[in-house]
Amino acid sequence: MRPAFSAALPVLLAALLGSCRLAGQEPSAGRTIVVWEQEDAQVFPYIDSVFAAFKRLPGNADVRIVRNHYHTEDLRQQFLTASIAGSPPDLMMSPSDFAGVFSVAGFIMPVDGVFDLSVYNKPVIEAITLDGRVWGVPITNGNHLMLMYNKRFSPTPPQTTDELFRFCATQVKPNKLDYCMAFNLGEPFWLMPWLGALGGWPIDNKTPTLDTPAMRQAVSLVVDLIYEKKFVPMECEYNCTDSLFKEEKVAFIINGDWAISTYRDKMGKNFGVAKIPRLSATGRWPTPMVSGRYFLLTSKLSGPKLELIKQFVSFYTNEENQIGQVKSLMRLPALAKAARAGIIMDDPILRASMEQILAGKPMPMATEMRAVWDTTRPHLGRAVNKKATPAEAVARMQAEAVSRIKEMAD
Repeated sequence: MRPAFSAALPVLLAALLGSCRLAGQEPSAGRTIVVWEQEDAQVFPYIDSVFAAFKRLPGNADVRIVRNHYHTEDLRQQFLTASIAGSPPDLMMSPSDFAGVFSVAGFIMPVDGVFDLSVYNKPVIEAITLDGRVWGVPITNGNHLMLMYNKRFSPTPPQTTDELFRFCATQVKPNKLDYCMAFNLGEPFWLMPWLGALGGWPIDNKTPTLDTPAMRQAVSLVVDLIYEKKFVPMECEYNCTDSLFKEEKVAFIINGDWAISTYRDKMGKNFGVAKIPRLSATGRWPTPMVSGRYFLLTSKLSGPKLELIKQFVSFYTNEENQIGQVKSLMRLPALAKAARAGIIMDDPILRASMEQILAGKPMPMATEMRAVWDTTRPHLGRAVNKKATPAEAVARMQAEAVSRIKEMAD
């Protein structure tokens, strides 16, 4: 993730770049829809099937839909560069935190007044609301972490960390596991559930709250799981943790709703989902950040092109497609009517995912969160690698976050 910036910077850069454009990125024609996304490969067939269905609607035979895939950070940077150059895509499918920076910069348009947002679940709209405006149309509800487990090793999920740690202390060797559990140690997004369970949160409105007892305890908990308890592998980030779980070398993984369909297909009836266990030390449930995935609309849209985009986005998020998304991807719908469908209520995995959402907290959309992410990540890494104590790490997080936010405001 890259640091946030003030609204003045894009204006300055745009003036410097003048009318330059990215190679091969001319503005799309009136009946062409350009969509950029950062989805996993297994999601592509579903996306493309909905695109094809839209083109089959009466009057849409001449519509051309171009989908470009980027890795998460590349998507952010490419959209920034393309917007400055005056040649952005029409739509971006992204998590909510992208919208904070781009809304302040004027690169995306508010969608309240453009779409009827009352049909979507209220929390998923709140997660994309900043300064009283709504900056994206929700595609999914969630994008949240939860506990996933292999029923071969643990037929039922632990309800508390005491239960989890007892399993880890006694069942790793008998089950010939490499480790008990895995989660992405290098990314602060995976730290947030524990921080919430300890009574903290990374930001209060627009002010970082990183140098706190709760954050020190959260970082200490992660370090303890690596070095003292030896329940999780050291220096194991996303791809590593994902492989360990798929290869049945760990019993548990903390991962997001985006991984459910992959694990379900691979593990079948042995795959289980549950809330992250209640932290025994505090009695509180961990609080993963909750938002969703959204369509962000470039601010350059207007006239007939905007009308076409409105038709496309409304079709993509209609009840039939929202339920189809659940069937194909095991992702919870953003549409309120679809969220009550029997396919969710009758499925234990989806029901557990919804229970985890209810225990979570909305992901902050404030642009200041960019500074929080960008300063938390390296210093969490230093603590995890024993190059700094938890107290030293969180003090540096706070000081640097405050400094970066001040730079953004200057």
